[in-house]
Amino acid sequence: MSQRTSEPLRWSGPPPRLVAGVLSGTSADGVTACLVEIAERHGRTRIREIATLQRPYPAGLRAFILRHSLPGTGSVDIISRLHMALGVCFADAVRALARRAGVPLSSIDLVGSHGQTVQHMPDAEPLFGLTSRSTLQIGDPSVVAQRTGIVTVGDFRTADMAVGGQGAPLVPYLDAMLFRHSRRKRILLNLGGIANITVLPRAGSREAVRAFDTGPANMVIDALAERLFGEPFDRHGHHARRGMIILPLMDWARRHPYFRRPPPKSTGRELFGAAFVDELLRRGRRHDPHDLIATATEITAWSVVDQVRRYVRGPIDEMLVSGGGAHNRHVMRRLADLAEPVDVRTVDDVGVSVDSKEAILFALLARAAVLGRPANLPTVTGASRSVILGKICIP
Repeated sequence: MSQRTSEPLRWSGPPPRLVAGVLSGTSADGVTACLVEIAERHGRTRIREIATLQRPYPAGLRAFILRHSLPGTGSVDIISRLHMALGVCFADAVRALARRAGVPLSSIDLVGSHGQTVQHMPDAEPLFGLTSRSTLQIGDPSVVAQRTGIVTVGDFRTADMAVGGQGAPLVPYLDAMLFRHSRRKRILLNLGGIANITVLPRAGSREAVRAFDTGPANMVIDALAERLFGEPFDRHGHHARRGMIILPLMDWARRHPYFRRPPPKSTGRELFGAAFVDELLRRGRRHDPHDLIATATEITAWSVVDQVRRYVRGPIDEMLVSGGGAHNRHVMRRLADLAEPVDVRTVDDVGVSVDSKEAILFALLARAAVLGRPANLPTVTGASRSVILGKICIP
């Protein structure tokens, strides 16, 4: 790396080829890491997935993170300690990834580490005469860089927020690069803790891409599975499949103001976290647990399709699904039923693993950062201009 006066930091030598992407989603169930080989030829980017792994957090850490991610519960000393401790978790995941791939750690050119989101407050609010948007991803990328010896890029959302954006969603950068089709209008749906969509017009430019968070996905379903059944998630939608939808609860959920907000928009645990789950349980306290989780699952499927119909113009040819929710057969079945005649399938069908897509995204964003390439889409986030995303940490 070298730095010249009045010029941004630039990557010296050939562009990064072997890049690792690591993250933990809003469900905070552990670290996903993916090693990819990236090549560019004739203006097209080609990606080959080499290895992927998922490492759960140490026992009790997930619950600890979630408990301290609620507004008013996380103290500065605990968040500070978690910031460093999770950096160790991400670094260990990169080292394990190299072993799984059968490559020396030193052969990995770059790491993109998204960290663990503990707060995301994308709407501008006044603070002592200043306007403040904020987001916080912990798991210090400096720790990753020092413990792996690899240049690491992290903290991808704040640059977009600094120029008036919501800092999310970021995945359209990958979607536009890998999934645009000359004859099919596609929606890329990611079912993580929160559901987000990217709308790719037929053969459209990056400027024509639209994307936003549609509402809750696994976040509410997982919370109910843990509270009602003592399980971290509803495997394959087994419990939801046994339940009946509680119509008054569906009517309550449909009235949530987030669903009436036009894009650009993003959301997180602040709207659909513990307080939302508590209210759902209070209103449904007399109902069977299977009915409650069936209703939460229906809220996820309904909200995706509702937001597409409400805010996406024109017919859609297919919906490609990724993220942990793509393994939930009941969610996938309800999406297909509600979205008919749209063809609903997973990104596995087009050559990308449902579990590695987001990790691949942060590998791509890290590479863009060190090459000095803007990677946000202002038409998606609401930012005033394109900016380079991420902070570069050098070992």
